[in-house]
Amino acid sequence: MTHARRYRPDDLAAFCTRVFESFGVPRADAATAAGVLLFADLRGVDSHGVARMYAYHEMLDAGRINPTPNPRVVRETASTATVDGDNGLGLVVGPWANRLAMDKAQDAGSGWVSVCNTNHFGAAGWYALEALERDLIGQAMTNSTKLVAPHRGAEKMLGTNPIATAFPGLEEPPIEIDMATCAAAYGKVEIARRVNGAIPSGWAIDAEGNDTTDPAAMMANGALLPLGSDEERSGHKGYCMAVMVDVLCAVLSGANWGPFTPPFTLRLAEPERSVGRGIGHFFGAMRIDGFIDPTEFKRQIDDLSRTLRATRPRSGHPAVEVPGDQERRARAEREANGVPLVDAVVQDLDLVAERRGVALPEPIG
Repeated sequence: MTHARRYRPDDLAAFCTRVFESFGVPRADAATAAGVLLFADLRGVDSHGVARMYAYHEMLDAGRINPTPNPRVVRETASTATVDGDNGLGLVVGPWANRLAMDKAQDAGSGWVSVCNTNHFGAAGWYALEALERDLIGQAMTNSTKLVAPHRGAEKMLGTNPIATAFPGLEEPPIEIDMATCAAAYGKVEIARRVNGAIPSGWAIDAEGNDTTDPAAMMANGALLPLGSDEERSGHKGYCMAVMVDVLCAVLSGANWGPFTPPFTLRLAEPERSVGRGIGHFFGAMRIDGFIDPTEFKRQIDDLSRTLRATRPRSGHPAVEVPGDQERRARAEREANGVPLVDAVVQDLDLVAERRGVALPEPIG
C-alpha cells in the first residue's frame, strides 16, 4: 500500500503562495496560482495539484517563465479576443483571460478568448467553475507538450489537451465536466511511477509502439493513447477531440501546436522547432438568458441530474453519478481530513522548500 501523509489545505496553499512569491510573483497572483493548484488536490485530481510545484519551481528558476507578466489583448471584437500571455504562469494568465471571456459574455451574450505565449494552467475545471459564480456557463481547454500518439500512431504528437465545461443547477450541484482527451492524464502515469505501480492496459504504448502497463516504459519515449485507446474502442474519437483543442488553443491564437508545443517541465525534451508562441488556452462563457430563462434551465439541470442518478446500475457496479459527484465527494473528505501526498511528492516539495527558503508545513497525519 502506498504511504501518504495528509496536510491541511490552507497550509499547502500558503506554502505554494510563498514559493511563487519567492520568485517575484506578486502576492495576489501567487495566491491565485496556489488556489488553482489546491482546487485540483481537494477534488482528488492529484496530478494537477501541488505535485506540479516542483515543475513550476524548475521553470521559474531557469527563467523559462515570466513571474510578472503583462497579458494583453492583441485582437478583439465584442465577443472574442486573442490574448498574448507574456510568457507568464498559466496559473496567472489563465485566470486573467478567463475573466475577460466572462466579462465579454456578460456584455455581449457570449465570450470567447484564445491565448498564446502562456504556460501550464492547472486543472481546466477551475476555469469552467469560475463562470458559475457569475451565473454563466463556462468552458476551458488547453493544449500541452506532446505526450499522446494520434490514432494509429506509434509516437507522441499531441498533448493531453483537456476540456472542461460546467452547467449550474438550481437545487442540485452543477454538472462539472473536466477530462483529458487521452486515455489518462500524464500526471497519473507520473504518480504510478512514483509509487512503483502499474498502469491499466489501454493507457499507453512503449517506444516501439507496443501496449504497456509499465509507466516507466511510457515515459521512456513511449506515448499515451487517445481517449478510447485503439481501433476497436473508438480511439479516433479522443484523437479528433485533441485536434480540436489544438486548433482552438493554438492555431487560432498563434501558439505552438501538436509536436511543437513546449514542455511544462524541464524533465521533458524541447521540441525541434517552434511554430508559434508558448502553449495555448481557450476560454468560453455564455449567458444562459440568451437562450432560455435561467431558472428554467437550472430546473432542467436538476431534473437531468436526478434522472441520471436514478438509473439502474449494472450488476456489480456502484450507483450512477453525474459529472462532478466524485470530485465533490473527494473535496468534502479532504477538507475534513487533509490532502494526502505520497512520499515522492513530499520529497519534491522538500527540495523546493530547501531551495527557496520556504518551510514545508507539518503533516497532520
